[in-house]
Amino acid sequence: MAPGLTEKHDRLIQRARIIQTIRAFFIESAFLEVETPQRIPLNAPEANIAPILSGNWQLQTSPELAMKRLLAAGHANIFQISHCWRDEERGRNHLPEFTMLEWYRSHCDYSQLMTDCENLFRYLVPQAQIDYQGHRIVLDQPFERLSVTEAFARYTDSNPQQALAEDRFDELIAFTIEPRLGLDRPTILYDYPAELASLARRKTGLPELAERFELYIAGLELANAFSELTDPEEQRQRFCKEMASSSASENGQPLLPEPFLSDLLKMPPAAGIALGVDRLVMLLTDSRSIDQVVAFTPEDL
Repeated sequence: MAPGLTEKHDRLIQRARIIQTIRAFFIESAFLEVETPQRIPLNAPEANIAPILSGNWQLQTSPELAMKRLLAAGHANIFQISHCWRDEERGRNHLPEFTMLEWYRSHCDYSQLMTDCENLFRYLVPQAQIDYQGHRIVLDQPFERLSVTEAFARYTDSNPQQALAEDRFDELIAFTIEPRLGLDRPTILYDYPAELASLARRKTGLPELAERFELYIAGLELANAFSELTDPEEQRQRFCKEMASSSASENGQPLLPEPFLSDLLKMPPAAGIALGVDRLVMLLTDSRSIDQVVAFTPEDL
């Protein structure tokens, strides 16, 4: 076997063990593993995410909507490891088909998910240390918790609202802030502007902010989490705003995931998080590219 193939072979063995360990963590934490359909009528409308069509339906960009409907049906703590698809995503850290870990907790907010992240990584890495691309990240102390406002003040000459007004927010996050996050211990970047709330609820007492966080290690974004919005009318308004420039409509009305919006009325207070499994495997195997940790890339097929 050629050296390059041997290297991928070893990483695929490590990948399998990592996924088995993830399952063990959630089962020991009394979560129910669920499976939901991957081909669905509609995804949650998000302006920056392009779904892949499958006939008249779509391949899921995330299992989020179905998992929240399970919360509404009375399932308290659930997790899923599932394939997801997003069009026009390809790069060192991106694949159009990728593996996502999502977990949801009823009757809590995003602060509990921050604790979950710390516990999951310490379970995955008992030695409490990750060496990745020249960075040594320690896990035996609390993760750094940095607000988006603090990050802009520390690393840029702007602030979140100014950056949004100038259409520079994503650029500053991606090229100025992200590379500086999680270089010696993981960083939780939290409290995004409400304009970027997506499916997150607004922060109590600070409605200009959303209870959302992202997890970074060695400058690599690994997870995106919310305290979930459970108001169906506000969620409908947000979906319509996301779709303002979209052609997905019927008789002039936007096409929305109506069963999800209906079930949202019954959903308890909850928090949910999506973590990229391929990127996690990259991190734990010290792999520079996502291509190194999957059996086949699109170009191999």
